[in-house]
Amino acid sequence: MDRAALLGLARLCALWAALLVLFPYGAQGNWMWLGIASFGVPEKLGCANLPLNSRQKELCKRKPYLLPSIREGARLGIQECRSQFRHERWNCMITAAATTAPMGASPLFGYELSSGTKETAFIYAVMAAGLVHSVTRSCSAGNMTECSCDTTLQNGGSASEGWHWGGCSDDVQYGMWFSRKFLDFPIGNTTGKENKVLLAMNLHNNEAGRQAVAKLMSVDCRCHGVSGSCAVKTCWKTMSSFEKIGHLLKDKYENSIQISDKIKRKMRRREKDQRKIPIHKDDLLYVNKSPNYCVEDKKLGIPGTQGRECNRTSEGADGCNLLCCGRGYNTHVVRHVERCECKFIWCCYVRCRRCESMTDVHTCK
Repeated sequence: MDRAALLGLARLCALWAALLVLFPYGAQGNWMWLGIASFGVPEKLGCANLPLNSRQKELCKRKPYLLPSIREGARLGIQECRSQFRHERWNCMITAAATTAPMGASPLFGYELSSGTKETAFIYAVMAAGLVHSVTRSCSAGNMTECSCDTTLQNGGSASEGWHWGGCSDDVQYGMWFSRKFLDFPIGNTTGKENKVLLAMNLHNNEAGRQAVAKLMSVDCRCHGVSGSCAVKTCWKTMSSFEKIGHLLKDKYENSIQISDKIKRKMRRREKDQRKIPIHKDDLLYVNKSPNYCVEDKKLGIPGTQGRECNRTSEGADGCNLLCCGRGYNTHVVRHVERCECKFIWCCYVRCRRCESMTDVHTCK
């Protein structure tokens, strides 16, 4: 590495250190930047130069082989967030500042990461779930020495029912342990009542994301016997697809619970007449109501829905009526040109026709 490159890296590290001092609370979410980093970049930079807090850096240094799994967990969470909300007013968009500023210098989701809204709750839950999923998958694939398959399910079963545990069950407990170790920031390390409430909320939603992965564990079996008779079955536990986990968390988001902005002994529902109803560890919690996301707010980094493509015939969230917030929509015709009716001609080339089609595209005013 030449002198100029070393000087640039030193300046980048100094900037990151200054940001941690100025914004220690916001540093919790900067690990998410790994999800948009180019392949191999985090590994080249090394743990000390990544946008991680001190606890995360220490864990990364002790277990550097987990870095690809951490990056993949962040990528999974971001991808699923954007997929689940692609048709909503808030579409889980990554801020422009996050992609143009020095690595981790700007929060990936901007305002939403510290707003204490339902959207904040979903972000923290899906990112924690992504980390569990990725690390557990790496364990099952044999990519790490300290974890592998779930050894507690190697023996046992039901002889009378003709099945036994075998194969490689996903060790989701290790994935959950690592996710807690990497993401959960002690409440005692924060100052100010507002920060403590938001941190307690984020810790709860982290756990809710992890619980979603555990809840959707399923059992797969393989038959053994003469001519496929399935006289005996070998079974193992496996995680669901992350898309399915994302759907569960989206449902939790739709039914999330608003909590009081004051913590006494534990978090409580905001509505006094509902405080006797228990809060479960797999519920998503939020403190502040969400903005409507209809109109651009540069101060908060909300882009608004102007210019977003909508579905004129849909009555759902992607419909022009809801997505455009009653402002109406513009319609323009898009001309598509593609190859079609391709045929193989002997010998040896393919002949295609050039087909054109016109499509109406509707965008919010």
